[in-house]
Amino acid sequence: MIRNIFKAKSIYILCKYCFGICLLLPVLTLSICLFLASSGSWGDLPNFQELENPKTNLATEVFSSDNKILGKYFYENRTHVEYDNLSPYLINALIATEDERFFNHSGVDFIALIRVLKGLITGNANLGGGSTITQQLAKMFFSKKPSSKIERVKQKFKEWIIAVRIERQYSKQEIIAMYLNRFDFLNLAVGIKSASKIYFNASPANLRIEEAATLIGMAKNPSLYNPLRRIEKTKHRRNIVLNQMVKNNYLAKSIRDSLAIIPIELNYNKVDHNEGQATYFREHLRSFIADWAKNRESETGEKYNIYKDGLKIYTTINYEMQKHAEDAVKNHIKILQEKFYEHWEGFENAPYDTSWRAGQIDTLILMPAIKRSERYRKIKHLKLSESDLLDVFNLPTPMSVFSWSGRIDTILSPLDSIKYYNYFLHSSLISIESSTGQIKAWVGGINHKQFKYDHVQEGKRQVGSTFKPFIYATAIDQFKYSPCFKVPNVQVIFEKEEWGLDEDYIPENANKKYGGEFTLIEGLAKSKNTVSAYLMKRVKPKKVISLARKMGIKSYLPSVPSLCLGTAEISLFEMTGAYSTFANEGMYIPPYFVSRIEDKNGVVLENFSNVPVEVLSKEKNHIMVKLLEGVVNQGSGGRLRWKYGLTNQIAAKTGTTQNHSDGWFIGFTPDLATGVWTGADNRAVRFRDLHMGQGAEMALPIWANYMASLYNDNSVSISKEDFPFPENGVSVTLDCNKRKEINNDDEF
Repeated sequence: MIRNIFKAKSIYILCKYCFGICLLLPVLTLSICLFLASSGSWGDLPNFQELENPKTNLATEVFSSDNKILGKYFYENRTHVEYDNLSPYLINALIATEDERFFNHSGVDFIALIRVLKGLITGNANLGGGSTITQQLAKMFFSKKPSSKIERVKQKFKEWIIAVRIERQYSKQEIIAMYLNRFDFLNLAVGIKSASKIYFNASPANLRIEEAATLIGMAKNPSLYNPLRRIEKTKHRRNIVLNQMVKNNYLAKSIRDSLAIIPIELNYNKVDHNEGQATYFREHLRSFIADWAKNRESETGEKYNIYKDGLKIYTTINYEMQKHAEDAVKNHIKILQEKFYEHWEGFENAPYDTSWRAGQIDTLILMPAIKRSERYRKIKHLKLSESDLLDVFNLPTPMSVFSWSGRIDTILSPLDSIKYYNYFLHSSLISIESSTGQIKAWVGGINHKQFKYDHVQEGKRQVGSTFKPFIYATAIDQFKYSPCFKVPNVQVIFEKEEWGLDEDYIPENANKKYGGEFTLIEGLAKSKNTVSAYLMKRVKPKKVISLARKMGIKSYLPSVPSLCLGTAEISLFEMTGAYSTFANEGMYIPPYFVSRIEDKNGVVLENFSNVPVEVLSKEKNHIMVKLLEGVVNQGSGGRLRWKYGLTNQIAAKTGTTQNHSDGWFIGFTPDLATGVWTGADNRAVRFRDLHMGQGAEMALPIWANYMASLYNDNSVSISKEDFPFPENGVSVTLDCNKRKEINNDDEF
């Protein structure tokens, strides 16, 4: 009896202790795990400084002068947005769906954890998760993807510790903002600002209820609820979020009911460096900013990285002017391309100059093009013979090609593709505010996705008659000629002995007509080579080169008589910058395109501007302006008046190069200098005659349409005022007392 009592008591005591141990064991295990996680035994935890400044890749944003986004540079397309700029619908949807007791816990929601445990015991997976918003943030910031389930368990405990520390360091509002700024919504939409723009073309502050619910719904599983691929699943998830908002008293049931039935209406904006405004400019800017960053250190002592440091680049580009410039280029070249096809229809070896034979085209044009191609770069290690190489490039291949009607899926051989693209005409435009040197528009080509080459600054082409104003300006600077100064229309001989030439050089007029005489204003208006040659012989090439250098021309300028006809190869950037000197009363300001750079916190890192330098006195410059006005009023630029109806004072010069491979037009008003170039990438591709190949046909219409669109846009302020007259007057005669009829010949 006593033995049985003792035995029963022992069993009772044993059970009591076992029960106590069973109760204490999870607590003890939890405590040990938390200790190991917090002590760093399971991996390093972030220190105070890392919590204050968590590493986040932020995209560098590029702004226009009117504070519109032009583009971004990024590893991750993430842009920071403050809590105050978040829609309340976003905040309410997030809390209702991901963490109902967000404002009542300190990083870990133990009630939610008990709910998860109950779900595991009962097998009910619908009871919800246990991770708080803060835990999810901790996971995004500081945890790597686990390699095993055990590692995931360790990671979970670390997340708890980090979450608690985050709650101590940040307010609830800051945590929400960090979470939404960090989350990857796919399709290069990292962070809520990018996601709002990409999916709905909206800001986070202006999202509608259903749009906010859609984005928050993606947070559960962005791949599964990707609206671009699984629209119905995404809609179902959106409606769950709306239900949660009703449940948590953030949304009226009636509103939920009306929203739940509507489809998801995306306004998708693809993020692509080849799309959007100022694509060629942004690519040039990328190189500039990368070079700038190499010599700048952040507060941490590290060099700035344009792809992750969230810099803000404020450019001088005007968004609307840029749009007008791109439209002007594309609209004209699209039409000109059709004319080019018609022009060459039925000609053998089109579109190459008729003097070229088939063998020459193959050897001198097509084979070099093959060896410049990406396909050749990938196979050149095979060291194929020329015949084997041609076999490869003659193999029909499925491909997608550019056309002005949209991309075309077709089957072409790579060689036929090269021939196809050789047919295309290209163009570029740059527009500079003359009084400041700020570049307002930059169009490097017709389609950045297909044609990467930037014809604004990278491309250097023969400039033709657009160089003649430098000859005239040098002569006026030296001799103070009047626009009415007369020059005989006879051929000028540059003797080989005197000028160090292999033979005598005798420039010809385009129409090969001579006799009589021309005033300087007539000579420039008609682009008479005899007048330019006369002036060059008087002032000498070195003086011309010296003046051109002062006006920003850095390209090689041969010190030879033929320079007077524009044989030099110069970029559109340099030429237009030089012409802005004339528009700015003889003061040259080096063109620039960045006004300031800020860090991610808005601290200005550098401001940019350039200092004007006097090249010509106001009086002598005004004489040049009058000469260049003559080009528009009575010369090769006359169609600005009679065809395009521009009536304000305009000074300009057309240019057409040898064999009419290049067409130029550079013009300016009192506050804006704009240059246009048009031609083919290969100089052997061109119009057969001067009529279609001249600058007045190829380039001038772009300039005219661009300026007309600016004048019609009330959001852009471009002056129609007259050119300023020098305060001290002009001591030479400006009015030659005769106005010639506008004539369109000799536009060389």
